[in-house]
Amino acid sequence: MEEVHFNFEDLKVYQKALGFTDFVYDLTSKFPASEKYGLSSQFTRAAVSVALNTAEGSGDSDPQFHRFLQIAEGSVRECVTCSTIAYRRDYITNEENKKARIALLELLKMIRSLQH
Repeated sequence: MEEVHFNFEDLKVYQKALGFTDFVYDLTSKFPASEKYGLSSQFTRAAVSVALNTAEGSGDSDPQFHRFLQIAEGSVRECVTCSTIAYRRDYITNEENKKARIALLELLKMIRSLQH
């Protein structure tokens, strides 16, 4: 059976966002159970939002695509805050926080490059 493929799946930023989402799911799986509906949920939803908004906006007009990219950019900033809180609460290591921040900076640069 032939694989069904969508154009947005070729966007490097979309692929990077999916990779980051996997990373966040792995990170948050180690959070305390008390964070299931708190920080864990917020962090995963923000990470997923980057990929979702990149995909959703890609087939739209340029102004709409830019709007979705702005939302994705906001989700990146939200992930930075979630990672910082997780580090401050000792849910993740300094190394994991650094890895998250490096990936988020790269995503932010990729999103911004699509906006110009």
